[in-house]
Amino acid sequence: MFWDSSAIVPILLVTAESDRLATLLGSDARPAIWWGTPLECESALFRRHRERSLPRDSVDRALDRLAALLEDVHVIAPTLPLRERAGRLLRGHPLRAADALQLSAALAWAEEAPRGETFVCLDRRLRDAASREGFPIRP
Repeated sequence: MFWDSSAIVPILLVTAESDRLATLLGSDARPAIWWGTPLECESALFRRHRERSLPRDSVDRALDRLAALLEDVHVIAPTLPLRERAGRLLRGHPLRAADALQLSAALAWAEEAPRGETFVCLDRRLRDAASREGFPIRP
């Protein structure tokens, strides 16, 4: 399965989706992520901390969980073709740049044939775009 950061952050924190996503991750023998996903996760954690909704010790525990998760994932590296594909995706879908890069990385991981591969994401716009590109979506 290819994991978007929107589906990883709830695994790092306690949310309504945490248990369901952690179970799904546990069933994935070789999760895949985009190279920028860890940074997006860190950004989400520190944003919550700045907004005072997440204490610093919770941030530290979440960063430890992120580091452990990263030990067992396949990372899709940034490349020129990936960036060019992301540009094409922006023309066809109402995505932010980072989401276009996520979807482009997922397509690279799936070798441009997403049928049968799964995209795990909680972001509505990215879910819609990934589905239109042919990915089955979870959860």
